[in-house]
This record gives sequence, structure tokens and C-alpha cells, in this order.
Amino acid sequence: MIRKLIPGLIPLLVFILADELWGMKVGLAVAVSIGLIELLFTFIREKKLDRFVLLDTLLLLLLSALSYLFENEIFFKVKPAMIDLVLAALISLSLFTKIDPLGSMSQRLLSGVQMNGFQKDLFRRNLWVMFWMVLIHTLLVLWAAFFLSKEIWAFISSFLLFIMMGSYIGFEFIRQRLKRKKISSYQDAEEWLPMVDEEGRILGKALRSYCHSGSKTLHPVVHLHLLGQNSTLFLQKRALSKLVQPGKWDTAVGGHLAYGETIEESLKREAFEEIGLQDFEAIPALKYRWESSIEAELVYCFLVYGGIPNAISSEEISEGKFWKFKEIEHNLGKGIFTPNFEHEFHLLKMSGLLKAVK
Repeated sequence: MIRKLIPGLIPLLVFILADELWGMKVGLAVAVSIGLIELLFTFIREKKLDRFVLLDTLLLLLLSALSYLFENEIFFKVKPAMIDLVLAALISLSLFTKIDPLGSMSQRLLSGVQMNGFQKDLFRRNLWVMFWMVLIHTLLVLWAAFFLSKEIWAFISSFLLFIMMGSYIGFEFIRQRLKRKKISSYQDAEEWLPMVDEEGRILGKALRSYCHSGSKTLHPVVHLHLLGQNSTLFLQKRALSKLVQPGKWDTAVGGHLAYGETIEESLKREAFEEIGLQDFEAIPALKYRWESSIEAELVYCFLVYGGIPNAISSEEISEGKFWKFKEIEHNLGKGIFTPNFEHEFHLLKMSGLLKAVK
């Protein structure tokens, strides 16, 4: 938009310079000549008249004629304010109506480029900023035209708006750079998870926070059940600080695969980190898709017969103990266990894999 505005303001800038050197009459003649040359040049290059340059040149002619007629240059001095009001009207149409001339102009300038929702919101926010800048500049031009010196008016009417816009663009550029740097450092510290299809084939990677944002990006997790003697199953109680299902009883071991990690590596790592279990023989039991309100998981479920925890993670787990199968069945649906565990317990029971250790 700034690129489009500059050619239209060239006649005014030329007038200010020529007026200082040769006086008002010569300045107007030179400025109008420059405007006509610009019109001719753009018509030859683009096969059409530049409407903004045409408007600026016509305003220059009209207000200079009024200045001569009434022998008062104030009519010419308010010309930049009139241009500002035209621009403010265009922005208002884009902000408050469905006509959106500036949106149509941006689509022509950026043909073939599709803006996402964030970019559209950013474009609209920038229009609001420009709208207030133009209104403030209009008031400053009128103030300078009536009450300030010609030199101050020349600065305000010709350069100040571009300085304001340039300052805002510079501020936004620095702010976005700092924001991207902050996000980048956060991403470097955050865990990356593999994205998979229903068969477990890796499709790419995503941040853990994104996978838990409701995007339903399918990612793999491992579960390990410890079956003890007398038909018992070891369960962990999730710490109250956990994001998902805090304070509820869950599978003995459960965790996400890190990007680049195999299922076996993840299972051993999670088992050691959560309950200190090492040197165990895991038996593959189930593979299924599990969805909650915030995520979608491809669960790889394993069993260990006779495994005994060595140390409970104080950060991940508040406590752990063996539950009798009948005790678990009696408390299903009461909000004591996580929904995922209840679903998985039912699958294991139906498969016949739940059995007492002799």
C-alpha cells in the first residue's frame, strides 16, 4: 500500500521543493507537469491510468485554482488532509462493510497467494492501526495548515505519515522477530513427537503441546501392565500436576514415544523413569486408537507377568499399588480410574490376557 501511495504523493513533494526554489506559481506548474508525466508513464507501462496519481493531480489543480481565485493558499494546504480522508474512507469500507476495496487490492497484488486465518486477522489489525494513523495525520495536517509555519506544514504533509508508517513497520518487525525467537527457543526445549497413521507408519513430527491441543494428531504411546500374584494388577496414581487426568489411577507405565525413538526404547525408558523397572520381558498385548477431548493416541499395550516396581517417580506418580481384578471391576465408572485405563482393562479382560501369576 505504501508503494502505491508514493507515486501519488510525488507531485506534492515536487511542489514543496519547487515552491521553495522558484515560488508558488512555478511550483504548481512543475508539480502538475510531474503529475501529468506520471499519468502518461503509467498509462504506457500498464495500459491504464493510475487512479491515485490522477486523483492527486486533479486535487492539485483544483486547490491551486482555488488558491489563486481567493488569493489564499490554505485551500492548497488542506490537500494532503483530503487525500488522507479518501484513504480513511477506503479503510473504513474494508473494516466496516463487505465491499473491502483494500482486500481486493491486496489480492490483486498477491495473486496466487492464499492467506490463512492468522494472516487475515493480522491484515485486519494492521488496517485498524493504519486507520488511526491516517486520522491522526489528517488532524495534524489541518492544524499545521491553519496554525503553523509553512516549513512545519511541508514536513507534516509530506514526510510525517511515511515516518509514522515506517516506525510502525519497524516496531512490528522487531516484535515479530523477538516473538519468533521466543517460540523457537520454546520449541527447542519442548519434546517432539512422531505423527503416525493408523498402522503406525511415521508421517512426520509435531510438538507435544500441539498434539495435546485438540488437533487430534495421531501419535504413538506405550502402556505396560504389571500383573502380580493373586489376580492383581499394579496401578499408578497420576500426580495432581499432570495435565491429563490428574489424581486418577492409571496403567502402571504409560508415556509418549519421542521422535526418532523405537517402541522398545520408549517402553524401557518409560518403565525405568516411572517405576524403576529394568531387565523385564514385555509381552505385546494390544494396539488400538484412543481419543480424548485433547488428543488422539495410537496405543501399544504390553504385559509383564510378575514384574515388581523398584522406585516410584515422585514427579509423575503420587503413589502406586497392586489392585485385585475384582476390586478394579467394582470401582469402574466411578471416576477413580482414567477413562483410557477402564477401556484398556475391558479390552484385556475380553482378550483373556488378564490372568493370575502363579
